[in-house]
Amino acid sequence: MLFFKKMSKEVQNNDHSHPGLLSRLAEAGYRMTPQRAMIVAAIEKSTNHISAEDIYASVVTKYPHVNISTVYRTLDLLKEHGLVTETDLGNGRVSYHPTSKGHHHHLVCHECGTIIDLDETAFIDLKQKLKNKYGFTADIEHLAIFGHCDNCIAK
Repeated sequence: MLFFKKMSKEVQNNDHSHPGLLSRLAEAGYRMTPQRAMIVAAIEKSTNHISAEDIYASVVTKYPHVNISTVYRTLDLLKEHGLVTETDLGNGRVSYHPTSKGHHHHLVCHECGTIIDLDETAFIDLKQKLKNKYGFTADIEHLAIFGHCDNCIAK
């Protein structure tokens, strides 16, 4: 129990001005296990997108009895409650990002793998066009657009 209190405090005392993922799951009535606390801590500590495999690698060093299926179940729970987004950045793995850290999008170069962050305001016209022309309201929260960066085109 001491371990859980320590992890909860660590996650809740992060630098973000939003309630932590653990707090939000607890408010939704979910039990806070040590494994879940460590998975959430790995997500919240990540400065970038993080894959399930990276989360598992981080957690298993401190809690060797956790398994990858626990990581995936926790990620599914977080997605279900709109607490993380899932994005395929083309590296063979899906990456996760807390929604509380803001929506942004990515331009991904097929050739060199460079990832350029793109503000969601770039899609305001597209969302409006989809609504006007097709009667479709797009939920554009987090996506990757693949192509080629100027450096690779210049080669």
